[in-house]
Amino acid sequence: MIYIKILIFSTILLAQNNYPIVLIHGFMGWGQNEMGGYSYWGGDDSLIKELERNGYKVIEVSVGPISSNWDRAVEAYYQIKGGQVDYGFSHSEKNRIIQKPNNKKYDGFYPQWDNEHPIHIISHSMGGQTARMLVYLLSQEFLISEEGYEKSELLGKSNLGWIKSITSIAAPHDGTTLTYIITNTIPFVQYFAGIAGILDNNYFNFDLQHFGFNRRKNESWISYVTRISQSPIINTNNFSAYDLSLDGAMELNGYLQASPEIYYFSFVTSTTYQDEKTGLQLPVNDTPLLNKARAKLIATRSGYWLDGSQTDTLWYENDGVVNSVSMYGPTTGVNGPDPIIEYDSNDLLITGQWYWRKIGDMDHWSVLGHFGSDIKKRRARKIILDHIKLLKSL
Repeated sequence: MIYIKILIFSTILLAQNNYPIVLIHGFMGWGQNEMGGYSYWGGDDSLIKELERNGYKVIEVSVGPISSNWDRAVEAYYQIKGGQVDYGFSHSEKNRIIQKPNNKKYDGFYPQWDNEHPIHIISHSMGGQTARMLVYLLSQEFLISEEGYEKSELLGKSNLGWIKSITSIAAPHDGTTLTYIITNTIPFVQYFAGIAGILDNNYFNFDLQHFGFNRRKNESWISYVTRISQSPIINTNNFSAYDLSLDGAMELNGYLQASPEIYYFSFVTSTTYQDEKTGLQLPVNDTPLLNKARAKLIATRSGYWLDGSQTDTLWYENDGVVNSVSMYGPTTGVNGPDPIIEYDSNDLLITGQWYWRKIGDMDHWSVLGHFGSDIKKRRARKIILDHIKLLKSL
């Protein structure tokens, strides 16, 4: 019996992998050189530093905070692999963006990245969509015309096996009704840009150079933010507001299907509960004020698809930004939902299937270590660290 236990333990040790962990932030997120060093991943108690102290190789990408998932995924690729960002000829022509912005050239955090040196991706919020888009871009060869394929390293050839797992935290796989609610009052991006407007440009970068959009000399930060919010670029489908909407997410889900070679995990957060008397979803008492206000809105307002269909009451539960029902995995694509089941530690994990775990009493930002109580933040951190240990065993 002792021999068997030793053999099993030895097998587990041999199965451990040391693939890098790549972190992809969400909408209005930031990189390590922004926000005065305040980490997106943990705030003052950086998750990255803790992981590095424990021997993990961690890569934090900084992609366009309000850009489309296509553009964000392309940027993530070149930041990891290295090279000149190339959004693709066809995509750039269609969306009138600069195909190869001069200021977007990278040495690469992990130049050896390939099918023999894969990565684990952990993403938050919109980063979950971006991670799935990256899988799609890696797996396809994009035809420009009858003349041939895209010339870029990413879009011109198929790169299978480069990603071992994707973990999404509070991701709007099916979109969020917050986009619909806000756009019926004030423009979606303007609402969030107003938050960034209180920050100096040294602390936050909208990263819209591929639209030819740079801050003018001597232009105030507030004027710059206002100019972005009033620009025609935010009304295109190649922008975050569309990808995060119900219809935008449904379009993405039509072709961003689970890869049969990747392990998928999702963490579902919720900061509301169903009131026994009224049946309504109400924010839990210790929800941070900003998220509490949004949680009330999402819990009482329906969203609509362009065909006129309406979200049902399952969409009321939320974490203050994203409807919880949208976080389990993609379900609204024309080809039907991805395989999605609840995670069970006793099950043998297989690729091509989403495993979800729910974290109750946890809002959209507390799960990363922002705003919430220390007890709540420690609970979230332990869950994430335990999950990363699981990733090493895949």
